[in-house]
Amino acid sequence: MQPKPKGFAKWIIVATVISATMLELIDTTIVNVALSQISGNLGATIEDASWVITAYAIANVIVIPMTGFLASFFGRKNYYLGSILLFTFSSWMCGNAGGLWELVAWRFLQGVGGGALLSTSQSILFDTFEIYERPTASAIFGMGVIIGPTIGPTLGGIIVDNFHWSLIFDINVPVGIIAAFLVFNFIDKQPHEYNIDRKSMKIDYIGILLLIVWVGSLQYILEKGQSEDWFEAPHIVVLTIAAVVAFILFIWWELRTKSPAVNLHVLKNRTLAITTILTFIMGMGIYCSMFVYPVWMQRIMGFTPTLTGESLFPGAIMSAVMMPMVGKAIQRGVPPKYLITGGFLLFAIFCFWMSLASPDAGVMFFFWPLLLRGVGAAMLSVPLTNQAVSGLSPQEMPQGIAINNMLRQLGGSFGIAFMNTYVAGQYALHRTQMLQYATSDSPVAIDRVNQVGQALVSKGVAASQAHQAGLSMLDAVVTRQAYVLTYLDAFRIVGTFFICVLPLMFLVKSRNLSAAAMKEASEHAH
Repeated sequence: MQPKPKGFAKWIIVATVISATMLELIDTTIVNVALSQISGNLGATIEDASWVITAYAIANVIVIPMTGFLASFFGRKNYYLGSILLFTFSSWMCGNAGGLWELVAWRFLQGVGGGALLSTSQSILFDTFEIYERPTASAIFGMGVIIGPTIGPTLGGIIVDNFHWSLIFDINVPVGIIAAFLVFNFIDKQPHEYNIDRKSMKIDYIGILLLIVWVGSLQYILEKGQSEDWFEAPHIVVLTIAAVVAFILFIWWELRTKSPAVNLHVLKNRTLAITTILTFIMGMGIYCSMFVYPVWMQRIMGFTPTLTGESLFPGAIMSAVMMPMVGKAIQRGVPPKYLITGGFLLFAIFCFWMSLASPDAGVMFFFWPLLLRGVGAAMLSVPLTNQAVSGLSPQEMPQGIAINNMLRQLGGSFGIAFMNTYVAGQYALHRTQMLQYATSDSPVAIDRVNQVGQALVSKGVAASQAHQAGLSMLDAVVTRQAYVLTYLDAFRIVGTFFICVLPLMFLVKSRNLSAAAMKEASEHAH
């Protein structure tokens, strides 16, 4: 067995893989706050500019499940280094794109490079630590997974508010170059990487094609479904059929072929199978809650993107502080099911607490629930990351990690798609209900319009214009209040979702090895 790195070399590897992980995850969210500037600067509509996000997400989700195969084919170090260089070069080209579709093309290639960073980073990190230290490795990796998406919108907001939008891509370049240098010099090849016989390796072209069709179609549907009115659009129907058929054929083919692009046989491991389900749910719930919060803060509270991102920092810091503590708890033998249950409960409390907010709530109202969310994120991320690889052989680990990461990404996509649809439906419902009380027959509505009109007339505004301004003001009040009720409903339904998944905890193994037992197992493995 290859000896583990020690001392300075070990922590250089940790710093390298975490920086690469955060690069990938920051870029999944940093563009969100810059779409208006990108569309204006490149002369495109917001709808077309949103392809900058969609292209990255589609490439990312397609590549993630194939990272195990690609690492075996090219060698893990070569694949990892090549992916960092592709990500870095594509980032530079994104920042220098002269048109929207040129930007979208480079953004897709950036997603291809970024898809390797998450799973391969995690695999390298786990190989760097002994088996009994894996909860610590899970905590370190979890810090990148939670902090990266939190930093993204904040960093994007600061750049957009003070600099040109291209800087959100250009800042990746120096970090990527440093990461590539560290990978080249400090991450060793695995023993089998020196003797890869690519000529004898069969490439599963059919499996790769089916994967591209079903994952690409599904991700497009989830990203664009709400804006294109779901199944009212013919191409959404066609893509849905393609996704379902390709998915069924993909499962059938990958289970029967001798050299699958994605080794689904690893899901025979009960712990991994259950963990992937819980990871999907975690991704769905976390992305749902984080979809609603920023919109509430900006649309209802009037926060800038920068201030909204800064309000998330205390929770992110709490999560970073808690993760090593959760890792230590797992090493001391605390059953993962208790930590996961606690994490889901804290997320539910966070959501129900947020559902009590009002437009007049001060900043401190949100401070404590966000801290709870940070603790909940640590209690979910660390044990689920650790559980995903427990019981897998070194050969199975890259595939298990890749499948688990793909399910978290897809869970987030499902969560955002669901929340987009739910918010649109609830807003229409609440607005319709409120307009029943804002008609020309309503004394309250008439009185409010007259008050505004009289105030404007007294300032010299023509009576007809003043009356129209009063009606516009009333419409704005109805719109804002409809959104308030909608977002409070959204928090409640996400909280209810977290409560409803708690019975799944009965499927999680309650037994957990202590650090001493894991160390003994590791010594026997050596």
